[in-house]
Amino acid sequence: MTRMAPTIWLWPGHAAYLGPSFHLDAHTTAVDCFAMGVDAPFTLRVPECGERHVGSALIPARTRHQIVSGEGRMLFLYLDPGAARGRNLRAAMLDQSPSICFHHRAESAIRGYLRDSESPDSATLLERVLGAPEPPIIDGRIRAAMLTIRDQPAGNPTAAELAAAAGLSTSRFLHLFSAHAGTSFRRYRVWARMLYVARAVGKGMDLTRAATEAGFASPSHFSDTFHAIFGLTATAVISSGVRIVAEDS
Repeated sequence: MTRMAPTIWLWPGHAAYLGPSFHLDAHTTAVDCFAMGVDAPFTLRVPECGERHVGSALIPARTRHQIVSGEGRMLFLYLDPGAARGRNLRAAMLDQSPSICFHHRAESAIRGYLRDSESPDSATLLERVLGAPEPPIIDGRIRAAMLTIRDQPAGNPTAAELAAAAGLSTSRFLHLFSAHAGTSFRRYRVWARMLYVARAVGKGMDLTRAATEAGFASPSHFSDTFHAIFGLTATAVISSGVRIVAEDS
């Protein structure tokens, strides 16, 4: 079977990677990380928990860890802390603890799907890991704000400005935005910029120009943001030949 190239999918609020491990040293990320060995289990090293040989694990944001795997593929799913569907993921882990959780209840089914599929569908993969999403019933005022942010990622509209346009107080707007967008206003804006960069680079634009057009203050600002999510630089990812796919929802 011909397998697709290593791939990163980006959505507003979360991202996924399927491919060989990048063999990173111990590191932390600013987001929660779900890791699963597709072709074989992996070893997770965490200072406070020691070393465990597992099939899958959910690692909270800002937890120093190292994943040691062989040459087989890994699945990584990155979610903003507190994201709506992240609660479903934590509930799906069979070995619960206040920090790291282990053993996704559908681990065998997810692994079987990825092994049997030449080109896994990203929506199907998300549903198998996070569970079926609830039918999106989004407040029209919040939907309009989300579209403004995604269509103009460099525009940098403030929460107060978008709240006024929606006829809401800033505090009410921020509450509704988190409830309907699945992540906070500030984080949604970051993800919108990341999505813009992914689309632009996919069309052949160089990384520096794409980051600037997306509204990042500088190339290093973009690099720091990318590193905070994935644990390595965007340059390292692109040079490795990874395919980056920006998803709309």
